Amino acid sequence: MKNLKIALVLGLSAAALWSCQESRTKAERLLENYAEVTLPAPDLSGITDNGKEVLNLYRFAADEADAIYWQQVFGDKAFFSALPEAEREFAYVNYGPWDRIDDQPFLEGFGPKPLGARFYPEDMTAEEFDALEDPAKNSPYTLIVRQADGSLKVVWYHEAYSSHVNKIAHYLRAAADITIKESVRRYLLEKADALLSDDYADSERAWLEMTDSKMDLVIGPNETIDDELYGKKTSYGAYVLLKNLERTKVLNQIGHRLPELQATLPGDPAYHDFVPLEQSNIFSCDVLYYGGYTNAGYKVIAINFPYDTRLQEEVGTRTILFDNIIREKYNRTVFPAGARLLEAEDCAHLDASAFYWGIVYREVAKGMGVKETVNGKGFVMDALGNAGLTLEKAKSNILGTHLLLQEVGAHHVDALIMRKDVLATFVANIIRSCRFGDANATGRANLLVYNYFIEQGAIARQASGRYKIDYARTEQAIEDLGALILKIQATGDYEAASNLEEKYCEVSSTIKADIVNLELEKIPVDIRISYE
Repeated sequence: MKNLKIALVLGLSAAALWSCQESRTKAERLLENYAEVTLPAPDLSGITDNGKEVLNLYRFAADEADAIYWQQVFGDKAFFSALPEAEREFAYVNYGPWDRIDDQPFLEGFGPKPLGARFYPEDMTAEEFDALEDPAKNSPYTLIVRQADGSLKVVWYHEAYSSHVNKIAHYLRAAADITIKESVRRYLLEKADALLSDDYADSERAWLEMTDSKMDLVIGPNETIDDELYGKKTSYGAYVLLKNLERTKVLNQIGHRLPELQATLPGDPAYHDFVPLEQSNIFSCDVLYYGGYTNAGYKVIAINFPYDTRLQEEVGTRTILFDNIIREKYNRTVFPAGARLLEAEDCAHLDASAFYWGIVYREVAKGMGVKETVNGKGFVMDALGNAGLTLEKAKSNILGTHLLLQEVGAHHVDALIMRKDVLATFVANIIRSCRFGDANATGRANLLVYNYFIEQGAIARQASGRYKIDYARTEQAIEDLGALILKIQATGDYEAASNLEEKYCEVSSTIKADIVNLELEKIPVDIRISYE
């Protein structure tokens, strides 16, 4: 009877929502899901005139990366210029006519979003790809194109996007000429060369060694999230960043403890015996500008690069926290969603510091586990194929929370937070993130965690329509799921990874009801950025 009452209430809520929204276009309704955030002009009082010119050049380079990204996922951005304002703006949010939450078109005349974006011909068959003999077909930095005679050909990114790549290289070399930091100069020159050759190892090494700059530019093809066909091809993007020097000093203390933290991971130690290098560093930054895939759909709030496993073993990684974006996300989406969806006693444990430090350790966890399988199947991501990215993102979510719980218990976190704060804030973020749907790896990772928690009784929907958290079961579920994911990755068990994704990455009727609930309260899914 209780479930029937909930269904009736939510059914009436959905009807009311439709009634009050039917006079608006679909794009107008969808655009409201992204709260507009204006990033204020940055405080550049500590930046030299040369440094300010370098930042300008960084932004010019980011705009060229943005132009490449349009080509990778849709085509000509000008196509949308004549549309009504809401349709045009929502197309700009999504970099095309497909809503990134479900990959379905919100404009008439378009079918579902191609799984391979524009990295492959839409009509390419798996047999054709397998028969293509050029080994460069598997490179993250090549396109597969169909020639006039119908055959397939491999084209390197620096050739396919040469006009934009040449401009980026020009801007980076101009910035290198005027910077007063030798480490920055070396990085920019190496990155310019890398973009023109699609050979990135030296530039990533130079980036990791560039630790004394107040500014940063992360640019190039990095993430494979748009390649839903094979999970191989990378998308162009850029972040222009300004470092918080004081907070970076605090965070870097964690970087020196990575081997110690790795040893605390759950499950068989053989499944997480990779030893992260102590010189891995963690930066606190404010985002000044997004470009390309970094600006598409929901906003990334932290990164951990490089993905090159050999460099991770030789040099380490860099984690960058986007402080201003983390703050906006928590205030506009995580807290209001948690306040709506959790029981009052659990809402009391929602905490901005717990959210921030959860993101810190989530990014730290990305570099943990193993990089190569323990049974000779090669690198983990190669062995797990298209199931690998979902599992990797779920791993970082789960293990990041595990690490934060250990750190809070050991009083290593410089914030007044309790274990229940960590867990309640994590649960609220997972539930609200299920609104991202199952169209990409990030969304599927959130669904995996949510549905696993439901199955284990860690969280349960009450008659009120709100969730109650069983904190002991939530901690146990984190341990168990973390250990399972580490085992699947270490053994390169593609079947187990696929089965886990198939079983848990589902948008249930409960989640759909939560979405209606949050829409009624006009709580945004995420944010979109404008600049002063």
